[in-house]
Amino acid sequence: METLIGVLVSPAAAESAIAELLRIPVPQEAITFFTADPDLAAQAKSDGRAGRLTGILGGATGISPGAATMQVPGVGPVLAIGPGATTVLGQGGSDDAQFFRDVLRKGRSLLIVRTDSKPIAEAACAVLDRLGIGTRRGGEAGCDVTSKASVRHVDGVAIVDLSGRITLGEGGTMLRDTVAGLIEQGQRKIMLNLRRVTYIDSSGIGELVRALSAARGRGGELKLVNVSLPVNEVLKITRLAALFDVAPDESAGAKSFRASA
Repeated sequence: METLIGVLVSPAAAESAIAELLRIPVPQEAITFFTADPDLAAQAKSDGRAGRLTGILGGATGISPGAATMQVPGVGPVLAIGPGATTVLGQGGSDDAQFFRDVLRKGRSLLIVRTDSKPIAEAACAVLDRLGIGTRRGGEAGCDVTSKASVRHVDGVAIVDLSGRITLGEGGTMLRDTVAGLIEQGQRKIMLNLRRVTYIDSSGIGELVRALSAARGRGGELKLVNVSLPVNEVLKITRLAALFDVAPDESAGAKSFRASA
C-alpha cells in the first residue's frame, strides 16, 4: 500500500488537486482531505467552497455522508472529507493521527492518497508534487528513483545512510524496508542520514511519516540528521520540519538520544 501525502497551502489548491486526482482516476475511497481553515470549517454546511469540495468528492452541494466537521483537541474545528476521514484524526493514540494534527495546527491542509496500484500512485504523485509540496524541478521525474541505503551501528544507534531520491518506487520502498527491518531486529534508536538525498516527493514524505510512526509505535525513536538542502526545502515549505526530530549532525543526534534516555 502506497501512502502519498500532499501538504496544501490553500483551499483552491485543494479543489484543483482533488479534481485532478479523480480524473486520473483515483478511486474516491482512496482520497482523504483535512483542513483547519476557519472559513471552510465554519461554512461546511453552506454553499461555499467546502460545499464545492464535498461536491467534487461525489456528494451534493453541502456536506455529503463522506464529509463532516469535527472538533479536534489542540486544533479546533476541522473539515474532514472522505470515507473514514473522521476516524483518522480521532485515533488519539495513533502516531499518524498525532502527526496529522500537528500539520493542521500549523495552518496547512492535508490531502492523503492510499492505493495499491502503482500506475495510480505514480499519476497521483505527480499531481501532489505540482499542487502540493510544489518542489518539482524542471527535467526531474520525481516518481522515478535510483537510490541506495546502508546501515551502520554506532554506540547502540542504527544510522541509515540514504542517497539519491526518496520517491515513489525504489527509494521509498528501500527506506520503508530498511526501517522495518531494523525495528523487527529490536532496534529502538534510528537516525536517517539525509546528507546525500537529492530529491524527495509527496510519496517520500509519506515514507518519512510511516518510518516515524513505526519507530514510535514500537517504543523507539527516529531522528533526521544531516538534512540535505532539497529535503530541508520541502520540510520548510510544508512546515513539517518541527514535526520531526532533526539534528544538524550525527554527534548532536547521538547526544539527543542520550538526553532522552
